Amino acid sequence: MGGKRNRILIGLLAIFFLALISANAQGEKIKVKGLITGRTGDTIILKTTDATTVTVVLDDDTKVQQPKGLVGARKKQMSAAVLVPGLKVSVDGTSQDATHVLAKSITFDKDDLQTAEMIQAGLTPTEAKVSANTQNIETSQQNIAANKQEIAANQQNIAANKTTMDVNAAETSKRFSELSEYDTKDQLDVKFASGSTKISAADQEALKKLAHDAVNQTGYIIQVKGYADSSGNAAMNQKLSMERAQGVIAFLLQTCNVPVRHIVAPGAMGEAQAVATNETAEGRAENRRVEVKVLLNKGVAGD
Repeated sequence: MGGKRNRILIGLLAIFFLALISANAQGEKIKVKGLITGRTGDTIILKTTDATTVTVVLDDDTKVQQPKGLVGARKKQMSAAVLVPGLKVSVDGTSQDATHVLAKSITFDKDDLQTAEMIQAGLTPTEAKVSANTQNIETSQQNIAANKQEIAANQQNIAANKTTMDVNAAETSKRFSELSEYDTKDQLDVKFASGSTKISAADQEALKKLAHDAVNQTGYIIQVKGYADSSGNAAMNQKLSMERAQGVIAFLLQTCNVPVRHIVAPGAMGEAQAVATNETAEGRAENRRVEVKVLLNKGVAGD
């Protein structure tokens, strides 16, 4: 009888120690690096450097940071809205199980963010550089008599950028192939007057309805992209499209109470991806917009 009791006691002690070891493993600190391939509400999906998939959970205490300075010792605090698919990140957190990490901090490089935003816009880095140099040439042509040497230099820069197009295109294609696919559950175009960032009363009501319907979706994210027409110069329009997107995001956060973790902002699109001709007033009015989409990862939708 005593031997049976001893065996039961030993078994209970073994179960206790196994549970204790498991609890410690779940709460241990961990660091993972990888490429964001999906966003589903409070989580991001990472494809790590060893080709495994990790689910990173965000909460109100998660810090999103971008290193500053030459050595990156200082950190710039960022919104979780910048965590878009295609962005390379480093995550510090605690292990929840073999494939889930609760993020304490998420850091990324500024150049990687720019590349991810270009991917979201459907552009390659080289195309953006060529566009910038083309704008420089157009500006120089206005003063062609005094700036012939500058024009020649810009043309050389364009030629140099084109030689790296294959490399950049290959990298972009690779990133695209690793992105998760999404279903669009709802969408809205917020329109703006020329040169304005003010959201009309009608569009405010439409945004409230979109946000209200979105919160009933499991794992939803709201994607925001700002655009401008071709009036004025490209640099001004790039800034204007960013301010319009930021205004819509602020409205979703402050008035509609959408958690920042559920918003992704690929950035300012400027004059890119016009939906109508810029040769008419009607067409330009269509291009002065912020596209707002409620997206749901197809894997979640399948559940």
